[in-house]
Amino acid sequence: MKRLCLIAVLAPLLLLSCTEGKHVPTEAELSAFGNYVYSLDSTLTGKWFDRMGVSAQAGELLDYLRSELPRHGLDTTAFFVPQIAEDLMIVHTLAFDSVGQSINEVLKRLDDNLSKAYVDYAMGQRYGFIRPEKVFNRLQLNPDSTGYVRLFDYDVKAPDDGEAEHALTSSSDRMAFLRASEPVSHVYKTLQTALMNMTDHEKRQTIIVNMERCRWQMKQPGIGERMILVNIPSQQLWAVCPDSVLNMRICCGATTTKTPLLSSFITHMQVNPEWIIPHKIVKSDVARHGGDSAYFGRNNYYIIDRNSGDTLRPAEVSRAELESGRLRVGQRGGAGNSLGRIVFRFLNNFSIYLHDTNNRGAFNRERRTLSHGCVRVEKPFELACFLWPDATEWDQERLRLSMDFAPVTDRGREYLEEHEDAPRPLRLIGYQKVMPQIPVYIVYFTAYPSPETGTVDFWPDIYGYDKAVVTHLQPFMAR
Repeated sequence: MKRLCLIAVLAPLLLLSCTEGKHVPTEAELSAFGNYVYSLDSTLTGKWFDRMGVSAQAGELLDYLRSELPRHGLDTTAFFVPQIAEDLMIVHTLAFDSVGQSINEVLKRLDDNLSKAYVDYAMGQRYGFIRPEKVFNRLQLNPDSTGYVRLFDYDVKAPDDGEAEHALTSSSDRMAFLRASEPVSHVYKTLQTALMNMTDHEKRQTIIVNMERCRWQMKQPGIGERMILVNIPSQQLWAVCPDSVLNMRICCGATTTKTPLLSSFITHMQVNPEWIIPHKIVKSDVARHGGDSAYFGRNNYYIIDRNSGDTLRPAEVSRAELESGRLRVGQRGGAGNSLGRIVFRFLNNFSIYLHDTNNRGAFNRERRTLSHGCVRVEKPFELACFLWPDATEWDQERLRLSMDFAPVTDRGREYLEEHEDAPRPLRLIGYQKVMPQIPVYIVYFTAYPSPETGTVDFWPDIYGYDKAVVTHLQPFMAR
């Protein structure tokens, strides 16, 4: 009898719901999904009812959310679990009068919450609950206040138009779509296991933030991939092979000149390169020394007129001329060069690269955020050997000599004796070696499985990116 009563009231409810006003998404919803926020309209109502009343999938979804949300660091209230459970109880017991709510009110709310919970969970798990490019690329203003600094340069896929709605209206595979939305990467699964075994509140929050990073559909480091992984919070670089890992410290961008997050491929390396100083660095660091020939001589800098190609005398070049952009300032290769003895180049939109340094003592610091955006590497020779797997013994020896390292072979020692009076570096000055296309990832993880041990390590939020993620992820995070 109760089932018949429920069926009798469903028909007018569904007609009524087609004329109700649309749901207005909140600010938190918009920040998470943009145009993909679920809204109650005539095409998406009544999806959790059938001719026998509330469908079995409504209870199945409730059970699934109760079980899965805590495992992913997500809050049950954010997905309406308590309200859905209460409304299902009201419907199943026909307790409308006892709670003082009409059947139309309860069923409309139930349908709305089930649909919204479904869409939010499926799309959030598949694509992330925030849009990282929108969050990170609005964090820091340019020094001249003309816009924002681009800090995040990954291409991140967003949901296809109508993807969630199609899954919602396809009742036959609705739950299969939901289960398939869960991230499956090795990093995500490792963090998930760590979350379930973690009691410390701050570390739990850190893990949840980094699980969110794994949800973003962008090029991510793969397990077993031969690659270079640069993690900004750990201030470390890992050169990863399937059977070994080369670990080294790095110096990365200062908080005002952050190293951007991106992926690319190493294209070539240059030995004893010249440094063409970016104009913004000329303006901020070099121009004030205009006319000071001793400064330019001490740093081995030269000045070129871009139009004529003429080399100019530093004593005759003013600060205003250096700031104009009409001149190019460079530093000759060799000892004392800011890039050190070798640079590893890859295509990117920021003119940054991995390179050696003439300030090796900086690697002894705990906090190594001090560059203009490039990444300085602690073990440049070892990294070159990783990127040059077919190098002969003599290739490696020539590289050592070019970097003013002591030779380790008889041939190298003999060569050094024969060229004792030759200017340093001996060989390979300006030498350029095309490399196999090894992927390089510059990432930001404050909790990550060590490429060496597999255990989850934690690092400080040196750029404040975790705070930005928490601000936008908060509505969905487990408390």
